[in-house]
Amino acid sequence: MKKVNIFFIALFFGIALDGFSQTATASDFYLGKWEITILGTPNGDAKMIASITLKDGKLIGEMTNPAEPTAVANPMTSIEIVDGNMTIFFTAEGYDLSIPFEKVDADNLKGKLMDMFDVKAKRVK
Repeated sequence: MKKVNIFFIALFFGIALDGFSQTATASDFYLGKWEITILGTPNGDAKMIASITLKDGKLIGEMTNPAEPTAVANPMTSIEIVDGNMTIFFTAEGYDLSIPFEKVDADNLKGKLMDMFDVKAKRVK
């Protein structure tokens, strides 16, 4: 009987400890700054810096042009995480655009803009 009591006490504390621990979500992986390169555009490769943060439990972000540090940041209209993959939505030159990304490794992503242009993203450390 003593062994059963010890087992249930250990089980209770294990469940309580697991319930109070913070677990990382898929969206946590994408937080921070990413250097995004759109390859092969008519004007050459385009680079942007995407900053993704968490506000009130929702992912928000903005994109800046590293060649123009004083330019106003372009906010992302939304960010979606589905099955661990992220898609960012934004407006550029009057067009609503999206880039679906998938993980390559801990610091790199790949995707396609408008299903035409390859996109690579690297975490800025």
